[in-house]
Amino acid sequence: MHADSWALKAKKLGFRSRAVFKLEEILKKTNALQGSEIILDIGSAPGGWSELVKNLSSSSKVFAIDLLDMAPIEGVNFFKDDVSNIDNIKEISCLKSQFDLVISDLAPNLTGISTIDEENIFELNILTLLIARKYLKEDSGHFIIKTFQNGMLKKLKTEMEKRFKIVQTYKPAASKSKSSEIYLYGESPS
Repeated sequence: MHADSWALKAKKLGFRSRAVFKLEEILKKTNALQGSEIILDIGSAPGGWSELVKNLSSSSKVFAIDLLDMAPIEGVNFFKDDVSNIDNIKEISCLKSQFDLVISDLAPNLTGISTIDEENIFELNILTLLIARKYLKEDSGHFIIKTFQNGMLKKLKTEMEKRFKIVQTYKPAASKSKSSEIYLYGESPS
């Protein structure tokens, strides 16, 4: 498979994946990283997003969780586990309502059957949203989640609007033009 310019740029700069540029663009537009001291990365493998936030905010505490292995990143506390078990990870659960930023590049394995895939994406997005809301600070905080443009997007956005004062949609330049991926941003939990 031939690498696109974003993948080549990521490799040249030593990043684990092209996804760092997607998050970087959203962080710049929202200032979500500014003042963020405790960060949770849900669905962190291969580690590009954790690596980026640690590079941009070296003093921040970053906690990452994924079912897949992730090579170590200095200053990132990685837990190989299912996100649905997050409350059982003492190092993370003791920080409920203390995170400044929750980021998620999580996606389910796709079957190729659109109705099943859409439902699986929505269920995983809702689980991630509920976890973010539980772990973010009560009156402040930022949430960035990858999802997909499909029949469930409007419903997901409505669920986010119930839980955040500000909700915005982003399609970063580093996203492939043919990709249906899209990112939602939530600020100031309500």
